[in-house]
Amino acid sequence: MQTGLILFAHGARDPRWAAPFQAVAAALQAARPGLPVQLAFLEFMTPTLPEAGASLAAQGCRAIQVLPMFLGAGGHVRKDLPLLIDTLQAAQPGLQITLLPAIGEVDSVTAAMAAAALQLLDGAR
Repeated sequence: MQTGLILFAHGARDPRWAAPFQAVAAALQAARPGLPVQLAFLEFMTPTLPEAGASLAAQGCRAIQVLPMFLGAGGHVRKDLPLLIDTLQAAQPGLQITLLPAIGEVDSVTAAMAAAALQLLDGAR
């Protein structure tokens, strides 16, 4: 079964805001060329989560993992995202959807942020 990945981020009015997320998506596709990856946004930017999920389903994905690109699981991850997943599920009833933990709650990510903070503190970039 083909599995796709949606990187779900907040979105912003300034399109430059999406650059780090686009870099993550590109790095994932370079590391796993066969992995279908889509960005999706809560607001201000496109595609939305249901649109990204429909795109992955059209590419043959029968399972999708949704990775919230948030530092923590606040209201958007706990309240807004499940409603969007329900909308996607209603539109794509045969799709298996798994919600992963917010990326900022992964130990290796918090360790990487602490290491980066120390580097910046010490003047290294």
